[in-house]
Parts: sequence; C-alpha cells; structure tokens
Amino acid sequence: MTEFPPKEAPTGRGRPRRARQPTAVGQPEPGDPAGPSNAPAPPTAGRRGPNRSADEAYDRLRQQIHRGELMPNERLIEVELANRLQVSRATVRTVLVRLAQDGLVVLTPNRGAHVRLVTEEEAVEILQVRAVLEALTARQAALNATAREISTIRRALARMARKLEQDDLLGYSEGNAKLHAAIIAASRHETAARLITGLRAQLVRFQYRTILVPGRPTLSFEEHTAIVEAIAARDPDAAEAAMRRHLGHVESTLTRTATAIRRRGGRA
Repeated sequence: MTEFPPKEAPTGRGRPRRARQPTAVGQPEPGDPAGPSNAPAPPTAGRRGPNRSADEAYDRLRQQIHRGELMPNERLIEVELANRLQVSRATVRTVLVRLAQDGLVVLTPNRGAHVRLVTEEEAVEILQVRAVLEALTARQAALNATAREISTIRRALARMARKLEQDDLLGYSEGNAKLHAAIIAASRHETAARLITGLRAQLVRFQYRTILVPGRPTLSFEEHTAIVEAIAARDPDAAEAAMRRHLGHVESTLTRTATAIRRRGGRA
C-alpha cells in the first residue's frame, strides 16, 4: 500500500499560523493519509475512531475469508465488521464492494452481505483455471528460483512427508498450500500470483475434501515430489507438465466427490 504524506493545514487570511496541539483521541497515526487539515474531530465519549485504512481492512477481511475464518454463506454485518476491523461503517461498505468485485462476497439489496458460496461445479472450473496459472508459475520457478528458494521448496515437501507419516492429513493439506505458495513466490510472476490468490480464496470450503479421499494422500505426495524435482533440475517443461498433471488429478477427485455428494442428497 502506498502511503501519502499529510497535507499542511491552511494558514488563513493574514493571520499567523498557530501551532496545532495534538489531541489525545482521534489524532492520525504517523503516515495516515488524513493529515492535520482534514483530521476528524475527536470522537465523543464511548466512540472509537478508526485506525486502519480501507486497504488494510480489505486485506485483513480477504485473508479471513481465504483462511476460512468467515465461512461460505456467513452473514457480514457492518457494525460487527467495523468493530472487528477497527474502521468506520463507511469503510466497511467500501471493503465489501471490493470483495464483491473479487467474487468473494455477495451484496443483496435490503438484505446485506454474505460470503459467497461456491458450488462444486464452479470449484471444478476454478481448478481448471488454476491448473493453467500454476503450471505457468511452476515453469517460471524452474527458470527463476534461487538456490535458497529451492531449499525452501524442498523443506516444505519434507514437512509434508512427515505429516503423511504421522497420518496428519489436515496438517499435510496445510503444508500442501505452503508448498504451492513457495513455488508461486519463486516464479516471480506477480499477475499469476494475484489471480491464483483470488481463486484459492473461493475454494476454501473444499480445502480438505480431496486429501481425505482414500489413497489420494500417497498419490498427492508423489505428484508434488515430481513438481519439486523438476523445478530443482531447472526443467521448465517437466515442471509445467507435473503441475498440470497434479491439479488435473485434484480436479478429477473433486468431481468424483461432488458426484458422490449429490447421490447422497447433499450430505458430505
């Protein structure tokens, strides 16, 4: 986020500038775009002034949706979010509009906002798009990763192996996400990274579904090993193909589980 210096206060007509005395409450934080000339009046007793920018609030709420702290279909109440994020209700409304544009929130007239629920069919389509983007990042990682970044990727894979040995499938799934993040970071492809982050956030309710399918964890680890070895070997073609193969298998597994759920009448 870019920070802008505060504007100087107007001096008035023909009157000497008076030193502005800081207020105990409501004074802008250092670097806050709201400077002395447009700083809000101190809040009345019992009210708390916002101390986060709209960008910070947007990032924080987006992360909470991405991590599953706010679940699909959960109502987003302005007053609660304002207290939670330490911002004004006007800022909350701005943030919700941005999240709606990202496809993470649904705004309904006269009913407020809620976290968007992604269907199984949409999840499959999202995985198809991710396969293209993450294959690109795997290729770029094979070309651009430093020796230190490759070591980081290998350590992430080793942690996944330990989780698998401990039969900690949820821990394995979390390690899986960290490995993908390390590959994306090593790719240095900012546009792909930004798009992938948005897509992953929409799949939060499917995060653990495929890894719980019998036999899938072992195959998943083999697929990730192939990706890591190709990146370490500086083989962009093999890295791209391995990532496409991996996410293609995730897609087919999710499709099978979605079909099974429909046959059981919606019970996961």
